[in-house]
Amino acid sequence: MTTTVSLTELAATELASALASNNGRSAVTVCGGRDAQLRQTLMALRAGEGLAEHSSPGEATLQVLVGHVTLRTADESWEGKPGDLLPIPTTVHALDALEDSAILLTVVKAQ
Repeated sequence: MTTTVSLTELAATELASALASNNGRSAVTVCGGRDAQLRQTLMALRAGEGLAEHSSPGEATLQVLVGHVTLRTADESWEGKPGDLLPIPTTVHALDALEDSAILLTVVKAQ
């Protein structure tokens, strides 16, 4: 990344794309990529949509930019609203959008 990125503007753009898409999701890589150790992805989800259970490729956090989400495992769940930063569990987890939402996912791949 060589320029400043407005997460507020990017969240609005991705949320508009998610609302217009068939699957209710949209995402863009903000920093890094599949080959980088650090990757940041801005993801937008329409209310009622989510990410099915999956594992994380490494240490990760989720920052809620817009909306209201629930991060859950088989045993626990955590709600996130704008400004909240949630550590993502290393166990299998899922994400549900309770409102139209945009999040910033930060992942450091395990070596």
